[in-house]
Amino acid sequence: MFYRENGQFKTTYRADQQIFPILQDRMAITALLLVGFALVPMLASDYLFRAILIPFLIFSLAAVGVNILVGFCGQISLGSGAFMAVGAYAAYNFFVRIEGMPLLLALLLGGVSSMLFGMVFGLPSLRVKGLYLAVATLAAQFFADWMFLRVQWFTNNSPSGSVSVSNLQVFGLSLESPLAKYIFCLSLLVVIALLAKNLVRGAVGREWMAIRDMDVAAAVIGIRPMYAKLSAFAVSSFIVGVAGALWGFIYLGAWEPAAFSVDQSFRLLFMVIIGGMGSIMGSFFGAAFIVVLPIFLSQFLPALAGLFGVEISTAVVSHAELMVFGGLIVWFLIVEPHGLAKLWSIGKQKLRLWPFPH
Repeated sequence: MFYRENGQFKTTYRADQQIFPILQDRMAITALLLVGFALVPMLASDYLFRAILIPFLIFSLAAVGVNILVGFCGQISLGSGAFMAVGAYAAYNFFVRIEGMPLLLALLLGGVSSMLFGMVFGLPSLRVKGLYLAVATLAAQFFADWMFLRVQWFTNNSPSGSVSVSNLQVFGLSLESPLAKYIFCLSLLVVIALLAKNLVRGAVGREWMAIRDMDVAAAVIGIRPMYAKLSAFAVSSFIVGVAGALWGFIYLGAWEPAAFSVDQSFRLLFMVIIGGMGSIMGSFFGAAFIVVLPIFLSQFLPALAGLFGVEISTAVVSHAELMVFGGLIVWFLIVEPHGLAKLWSIGKQKLRLWPFPH
């Protein structure tokens, strides 16, 4: 009843091709944007911005990029951390070495550098797939770790590989406060997510999904596998590279190659699996889950142990987080392979019939 589209007639092709064709969806997205841009800045504390909201926004952007490659095109990648590292270090070099380089342009150029890097390591996808492709993309991770640790030019001749940025400004506005960083990340996320949503709904997105479902049949009907796979690597690497630049510039401020280790690649893959493969909305669900769960467990587990008079160390809590992540991934793969996005879709279907039985 709450989610029925009865009576919502489309009289033009443009109206029929809207990103959110149902009125309830448009109202919900508008409400979310109002909350994000107006209500959250009024109520959230600096700790909430730094610990939860900014990491959530950046991880959501990275998860959108990974989902394009893994969820929509079906190309398994374990090199997302390397693409983030290339985006961060490339943006750093553009920002430091070119006098007067705008921050936003440096971030986008970092994404372009990551796109080129991703296309090079996406070439094996033309010949191999599945586990073999995952291993090939994992090589990108090890190569990036070696490159940024050993080639000192990328780190402006820093022997440890660590770099730092400060006095960040966008259009003359300072990004030193957590609130300004949050608004900047949220604005960039909204723009790129809408572009990605449009892209996967178009001809390119349909080619990706055809390659994912059955690449041989897609080639038979005229889809070029080389173009489809490399374009998926390019778009995915660009978005992940921009997210990596944001992670370094906005969240960390100072970083080293270990900040983009293989753990980051697995974390992004877990976001896509838990949130839902082949769903832009699922990327947000997965990012929220991965960001909030460790904070929840770090507070909940010591409190639970305290009820029984037992003290647990932070090491035990961190191990418990890994166990919970592993268990949840197995659970989602068995019970609901399409992740939280599928549960959200089922909930909307039930709202169409409420209060009548399904």
